[in-house]
Amino acid sequence: MKRLIASFVLAAASCAAFAANPQVELNTSQGKIVLELYPEKAPQTVANFLQYVKEKQYDGVIFHRVISDFMIQGGGFTPDMKEKPTRAPIKNEANNGLKNDSYTIAMARTQDPHSASAQFFINVKNNDFLNFRNESVQGWGYAVFGKVVEGQKVVDKIKVVPTTTVSYYQDVPATPVVILSARELPAAASKPAKAASKASQAK
Repeated sequence: MKRLIASFVLAAASCAAFAANPQVELNTSQGKIVLELYPEKAPQTVANFLQYVKEKQYDGVIFHRVISDFMIQGGGFTPDMKEKPTRAPIKNEANNGLKNDSYTIAMARTQDPHSASAQFFINVKNNDFLNFRNESVQGWGYAVFGKVVEGQKVVDKIKVVPTTTVSYYQDVPATPVVILSARELPAAASKPAKAASKASQAK
């Protein structure tokens, strides 16, 4: 019986590892940040983000807007503040139940709720006012699609860098904070111990 239970737990752990959420590593000039993404909650947003990662859209761009008690935003500008071209915008999935809590990642956009393309931001505090309330222009909120699972201290370093104004852009880091590369981590990088722990908690 014990062997049967052990085999069941091992199988469950293997399935959990296989079904692990995708993770993306941002290698920045301030250190590495690992993001866990939630395709079940925000399928179109995650697919869009991963496609940009695959296309190397984020390699060499900067965190161009940094506000220490709000968020750090990046994904759209080169170090000389030239905006990169993007694909068509995507549907806003902010009504997925995820909240703009500290260390979550969400899509940046204009006043049009469905205008997000490549730019994203990482919340550095709980920003409840960014959450979905209703499907009005003012109420749509900003779509959360993942969270920082490694590198919170790197986020904390970035949020306090000195900023300046460049042309009509405010809150631009005085020294560019560059995303040197972004890559999706292989599924094998998931730690079996975590999967086993999840399996044991699912009793």
